[in-house]
Amino acid sequence: MKTNSIKDYFQLHLVVLIAGFTAILGALISAHSLSVVFFRTLLASGGLLIYLYLKNVSIKVSSKATWQLLATGGIIALHWFTFFYAAKISTVAICLAGFSTGSLWTSLLEPIWDKRKIRVIEVGLGLMVIVGLYLIFLFEVNHILGLFVGVFSAFLSALFSVINSRFAKHHSPQIITFYEMLGATIFTFVPVMYLFFEGSADFKIIPQGLDWLWILILALVCTVYAFAEGVELIRKFSAFTFNLTLNLEPVYGIILAYLIFGEKEQMTTGFYAGTFIILASVLLYPLLKKSKFSKN
Repeated sequence: MKTNSIKDYFQLHLVVLIAGFTAILGALISAHSLSVVFFRTLLASGGLLIYLYLKNVSIKVSSKATWQLLATGGIIALHWFTFFYAAKISTVAICLAGFSTGSLWTSLLEPIWDKRKIRVIEVGLGLMVIVGLYLIFLFEVNHILGLFVGVFSAFLSALFSVINSRFAKHHSPQIITFYEMLGATIFTFVPVMYLFFEGSADFKIIPQGLDWLWILILALVCTVYAFAEGVELIRKFSAFTFNLTLNLEPVYGIILAYLIFGEKEQMTTGFYAGTFIILASVLLYPLLKKSKFSKN
């Protein structure tokens, strides 16, 4: 039986709060979303390399594993690009509402990946998510594109999470994250260079002024620190408690967005009703998964 101190719970919620803050940083940065991903992953992979060196962890893996991890990094790069892009073309709240469908996508992808039947509770909670999204569609017509992009970002997040569950059986989380950050850097390098040399005024490729501060926070605090702290916390908490708390990320993000951006992030009643339904399904999933219904 695991017993945790108040400090442990505080650190766990701090990590979730940091995760919720990433969409806000994406909205604050004036540079193109591809540039944000490129510089974030470049700095993060460098920071992780230093972290692994200080921990005396070898980064050597097989050639096959290297290519697989780098390719997964490409999926992560696309996930982060769509995540930041959703926040830029709509609002942080809309982006996080779409992103909160991640558990639904995971519940659908895992059975396909593991070659098992989809459970009744997963179908039921999936229908709840659809109802929540429909409510948001009805009341936030002007933000439909941002919501669609946020939902697609959640799908990509679920996809690489399911893939990583396989990698975790053979490699440490540190090694997985390092190679995937490196892969994300490589995959975004060519399009960022193309936009840079094209020189279009519509694309701000090189970050300016405070952009560098926000990107440093994204790379070192939201990626390297949150990763290292998360690895430590997963050892202290049960998987159930850890994953249930992580589901609070959209809640923290929406609250922070309102406090920082004010009226710009104030949405309709329909939005909050739809988001509540989505989050309720997310929080119910791990509870029902442990019940007798999960076997049906």
